[in-house]
Amino acid sequence: MQVILIKDVDNLGAANEMVSVRPGYARNYLIPQKYAIEASEGNRKVLEERQKQLKKREEKLMAEINKVRKVLAEGPVKIGAKIGTSGKIFGSVTAIQLARAIREQKGYEIDRRRITLMDEVKEVGNYKAQIDFGKDNIVEMEFEVAGE
Repeated sequence: MQVILIKDVDNLGAANEMVSVRPGYARNYLIPQKYAIEASEGNRKVLEERQKQLKKREEKLMAEINKVRKVLAEGPVKIGAKIGTSGKIFGSVTAIQLARAIREQKGYEIDRRRITLMDEVKEVGNYKAQIDFGKDNIVEMEFEVAGE
């Protein structure tokens, strides 16, 4: 029996996918639990339309990611930090501070949870971070920590 998955199902498939399963599994589990719908002609057309919309949305997202990647590659983001007499920072620079600096200097709002610092930042200097936009879209950027 052909069904269209509404949600991701382990060991079966992802959402918006048409899969073949045994009729009992579809009627007794997948359809009542709202994991799938029957693959009728009307539902297949709805699936095709949904896939077209997802593709357009993904293309738009990729264009935005490329734009952000270009802006971040223009130059390093500068972060000011208080330093002691030995040249070390009081505390450390975190993803929150980096996200705030990107917002102020580059004009893009990036969630701090998407930012991963490559090294622990406890001294003045140049460092690298990765920004994960999802679906294997990872952008590497440089930032500079300077004393205030």
